[in-house]
Amino acid sequence: MDLTGKKIAILATNGFEQAELEVPQERLKKAGATVDVVSLAGEIKGWDKKDWGRPMKVDKTLDEASAADYDAIVLPGGQINPDLLRVEPKALKFIKDIFDAKKIVAAVCHAPWLLIETGIAKGRKMTSFKSIKTDVANAGAKWEDAEVIVDQGVITSRNPGDLEAFCAKIVEEVKEGRHTQRSAA
Repeated sequence: MDLTGKKIAILATNGFEQAELEVPQERLKKAGATVDVVSLAGEIKGWDKKDWGRPMKVDKTLDEASAADYDAIVLPGGQINPDLLRVEPKALKFIKDIFDAKKIVAAVCHAPWLLIETGIAKGRKMTSFKSIKTDVANAGAKWEDAEVIVDQGVITSRNPGDLEAFCAKIVEEVKEGRHTQRSAA
């Protein structure tokens, strides 16, 4: 599927799961999209399974990025990354602004914590890493154990093993465009 002309933000900070940022970044670029890594600072460091991973250059800081510039946002997991971002008002506003514009929001692993914090999770079918299943359910979402779940343009997956299905669904949903009938968070 051709995503030429589409622009996608990957929002992350230190402690992002390496594969959960790099695989979507690679697949989306391969599909023709422009992909920006957006963060709080100019460089972030990943977490690669059991130890610190490689650094990643940030394309734009949250101060430079605008939700209006993007067709979708991808939220990588890892335990550290979404936990740090969910206490950052600018990060939450960026996610919520993309959601409110009826654009695609994709979260994998522990990143559904950000959908909980923004109120996006409530009333949706979702999945996540199994250790935050209760958090997702307590936020009012209907948790399911599946490699990828889509609910009105909100895409969730469980872990790095689901990345191929996760990326394919992001491409498909971005190609479809805005979800104008999506219910508010």
